[in-house]
Amino acid sequence: MLDGAGASARGAYAGEYILEVDNVRKEFPGVVALDDVQLKIRAGTVHALMGENGAGKSTLMKIIAGVYTPDRGEVRFAGKALDIRTPLDALNSGIAMIHQELNLMNTMTVAENIWIGREPKNALRLIDHDCMATMTRDLFADLGIRLDPGAMVGDLTVAQKQMVEIAKAVSFNSDVLIMDEPTSAITETEVEHLFRIIRDLRAKGVGIVYITHKMSELFEIADELTVFRDGKFIGTVAAQDVTRDQIIKMMVGREITDMFPKIDCPIGETILEVRNLTLPGVFHDVSFTLRRGEILGVAGLVGSGRSNVAEAVFGVRPATSGQILIDGDVVDIKSPPVAMRHGMAFLTEDRKETGCFLNLDCIENIQVALLSSGKVDNRGFVNQREVNRLAEEFCAKLRVKTPNLAETVANLSGGNQQKLLIARWLLTKPRILILDEPTRGIDVGAKSEIHRLITQLAAEGVAILMISSELPEVLGMSDRIMVMHEGHVSGFLDRSEADQVRVMELAAK
Repeated sequence: MLDGAGASARGAYAGEYILEVDNVRKEFPGVVALDDVQLKIRAGTVHALMGENGAGKSTLMKIIAGVYTPDRGEVRFAGKALDIRTPLDALNSGIAMIHQELNLMNTMTVAENIWIGREPKNALRLIDHDCMATMTRDLFADLGIRLDPGAMVGDLTVAQKQMVEIAKAVSFNSDVLIMDEPTSAITETEVEHLFRIIRDLRAKGVGIVYITHKMSELFEIADELTVFRDGKFIGTVAAQDVTRDQIIKMMVGREITDMFPKIDCPIGETILEVRNLTLPGVFHDVSFTLRRGEILGVAGLVGSGRSNVAEAVFGVRPATSGQILIDGDVVDIKSPPVAMRHGMAFLTEDRKETGCFLNLDCIENIQVALLSSGKVDNRGFVNQREVNRLAEEFCAKLRVKTPNLAETVANLSGGNQQKLLIARWLLTKPRILILDEPTRGIDVGAKSEIHRLITQLAAEGVAILMISSELPEVLGMSDRIMVMHEGHVSGFLDRSEADQVRVMELAAK
């Protein structure tokens, strides 16, 4: 345990709540992110914070974690008012946070990332790397994480990086642990692993704030939940006293009756064919077809090669052998611009690392794909007025919450950044749309809207390859499902015969 207020709070504080937020307000240019909200967390409980993207959840958590300073209001820890100005202040007060967006150093090792600023020193006051590796192995043993402390973070998958972030936060031994979308990049098996960690921490008296858009997680792990909407506090209830539909209505102010609005669309001729695509050590002999108007779902566990295949088809990391055919003709896709000129679009799984240009504004982020696609007028120029009109139209369709399209993307919530990326690719009017985790970090209302949009695109003849770690999404949206296991295709399932058991049997065989 770190020194500070949190050092003696757990077990010693007799009050009802370990963390209290009263009348906190935060404004950004043109936006009231938090409007006098409240939150009360009990020690030894898991408290879910729910709300649509832009509801203010992450903003409040960043205030508690010392990233932002509130304009007014009070945060109390163990009954005492806190003046948190920096993340270090929060950590010294016994509060740690796992951010929605990964904040690791890719050029450093796993151990160096976990203990940065707290490295053990030897007699010469130099970093004791052996000791640090041992500390990391001990931490991983407690948490059941199987990773090499000496591995470079840049070489890890998104899911592995997420587990490093979780281990780093737990290593502070804090009294309050904030988890912002901790399962957005991990599989169902890894979610169960995380829940075991959470239950152990809860049993030790840690108060956990858990932000998620996944209703199934809420009912499995949460004791209480608080709902925000449009920056306002809506209510706090015991998880056992509400239903899924009641929570959704609290979040969005309306009922959502159909989460997977899949309709039967006319499926045309094959537009994309992949033959024996291979990238040694990553995937091998991958073959599939994709037809106009079809949604081909791709399922598999982390490490199965799903995203790698998508990147190869789009030219991000081309395969070393095999063929890609479009409209029956062999094409040589060595880079994304080449893929885009063939009518492809690719929504990446990691919006921060490979998706958004965080320092640019919304319109610049949206139009960048259009500029790279070669879809300009005969003089080589883009009609900026028309681009702006279409960008505003797609942002309105997807309900992107931003004061205007001149807003810097870094100021948007993670879910709104995701929706902005979808708008980017729709602007290019693709014939083949590759979606890698299209609803990651997206709230329940926006998920339904994006699913409806995907179905509409299929009805218009767009061929869609959709990768998702959420089996209900794959089952609910796909015409066919391709299942991958350890770099190869383990089988295909038609919509009529697919269920979770059959998919998992193929994914794990």
